[in-house]
Order: sequence, then structure tokens, then C-alpha cells
Amino acid sequence: MSRIADADRRHDRQVVTLLVVLMVGLALAGLLLGSLPLSPWQVLSGLIGGDERLRLIVLEIRLPRVLLGMMVGASLGLSGAALQGLLRNPLAEPGILGVTASAGLGAVLALYFGLAQISAWALPVCALSGALLATTGLALLAIRDPNPLGLILAGLAVSSLAVALTSLALNLAPNPLALSEMVLWLLGSLRDRGMDDVALAAPFMVIGWVLLLGAGRGLDALTLGEEAAYSLGIGLNGLRAQVIGGTALTVGAATAVTGAIGFVGLIAPHLLRSWLGHQPGRLLLPSALAGAALLMTADLLVRLIPSRQELMLGVVTALLGAPFFLHLLLRGQKTGPS
Repeated sequence: MSRIADADRRHDRQVVTLLVVLMVGLALAGLLLGSLPLSPWQVLSGLIGGDERLRLIVLEIRLPRVLLGMMVGASLGLSGAALQGLLRNPLAEPGILGVTASAGLGAVLALYFGLAQISAWALPVCALSGALLATTGLALLAIRDPNPLGLILAGLAVSSLAVALTSLALNLAPNPLALSEMVLWLLGSLRDRGMDDVALAAPFMVIGWVLLLGAGRGLDALTLGEEAAYSLGIGLNGLRAQVIGGTALTVGAATAVTGAIGFVGLIAPHLLRSWLGHQPGRLLLPSALAGAALLMTADLLVRLIPSRQELMLGVVTALLGAPFFLHLLLRGQKTGPS
């Protein structure tokens, strides 16, 4: 038994190492590539503050974009894996379950009422509040009825309500500037972000990461059933609060700085299950790294695809994620409940 466990740990380390190398390579590509390709020496010169033009491109434009892509992707991948483990539903994901839309609604309300102009903290606090309300409602539903289809339908209802209220805010926007700002958050993008955005989101995300990564043992026990988890000393209410809080912090902070970006949390864990199995604890860290790699890859595509206007990142992830979700749903119907 110990040999199997040691082999699993070695395999996990290999997968994590591979994902870290991939993520570092994508980060370097993000600094090198763009409308003006740079050489490694030019990037180095920009990082150390040599040429003023290079410093502006590297430090003010590309580095914040790379860091946010890494942080937001990791947050979405990690929260998706944790929600799937908590709800015991392989289709759970912040976007599908309405968490992203609810966080987006909170951010839009902060813009609508002018709170974002009063305080820089208003936008993330409102986004976090929206995400917290959605995740709390889903967790309460999971306690009463853990049926996967019911949870998906409830998530779609929450998402539809959030989208409807957001559309109402757009319809009643007080001025064209507020309207354009709200639309930006809805479409999702890493463009025109700075280090202030990184600093604003980082504390919330780090706390959320700690909470979600620390839930691995409890999520593994939960796969045996609630009674078995309780007999192993897992406090189910505490576990739910931990995952809900971590998801609200990570998704809320991500939405506050980049807008609504969906489906990353759905795709990342599923790409890893063929390598790592279905044990939630084993999937948490790799899903965070895979989510970061996925979002950074999508952002590179957005930047390099020749078009008159740069595509919005949330649109691209939705175009990729919606068919993937449909494939998983149809495959689940063919195989039946496990």
C-alpha cells in the first residue's frame, strides 16, 4: 500500500513539475510576444529599467497582464476543482453555477452606483459579496438535495437571475461612460491592466488559495459519503464554509479585476483526471496550475490573432468552454450516474 502511495506522490510531483514548466514558458512568451515582438535581451532591459520605451512595454503593459493571467487562471481552476469535490458534481464550475455571473453583478452594481469612483475597494468588495451569496445558496441546496442535475439547474437559475439584473443595470446606465465600463467587466479581459490591479486582487486570492488548498483532506473524505467523512473527524459545515469562502474570495477578486471569465474552472480539472484520477485532493494544486496555463494560452491567442480589434478574453473562453460542457453533459447522459 505504501508503495502505491509513494508512486502516486511521485506521479503527482511529475505532473506538477510539467505544469510549472509549461506555465513559466507561457509567461516568457507573454513577455516576448505581442503587437511588437521583443527579444529576450529587450525584455531583460525593460525589466531592469533600461530603455524607457521598453520599460513601459514590459513593466507597465505585459508583466501585469502575465501576472493577472496566471493569478486569475489559477483561481478559477482551483475553485472549479474544489467545487466539484464539495458538490460531488463533475459539472460544477464557478461560471456554470452562477458564481461568476453573481460576482460580475456585484462589480456592475459598484460601477452603476458610482461606488468604484469613491473607493478602490468598492469594486472587489461588491464582487466578493456577489460570489459569496451565490456559493452560499448552492451549498445550502447541496445539503438539502445533492442531486447533480438539480444543482446544475439551480446554478443556471442563479446565473440567469444575475444576468437579468446585470442587463437591467446596463439598460438604466446613467451615462455612456458607465455603460462602457460595465460592458467591459461583462466581457472579461486582461487588456489595460496594471500593477495596481495585481496588488488589489492578490491579498484576496492568496487567502482564498490557502483555504481551498487546505480543504483537500476533507474533500477526499467526502467522496466516501457524509457519514464516513464525519466518522473520520471532518466537520462538514466547516468544510463547506472553507470552500465557499475560498471560492468567493478567489472568484470575486478575479472578476473584480478582469471581468467575467468562465469555463476555465470546468476544463482544467477534467483535463487532469485521466492523469491523476478522481481524488479531489490530488487535483487541487494541479488544477490551479492548469487553469493558469489555460488562461495564459487563451490570452496569447487573443493577442496574436490578427483582427481589427482585440477579442475579449471572456468571449474566447466561452467559445471554447461551452462545447466542452455540452460534451461532458452528453457523455454523462450516455454513461448514466456513477
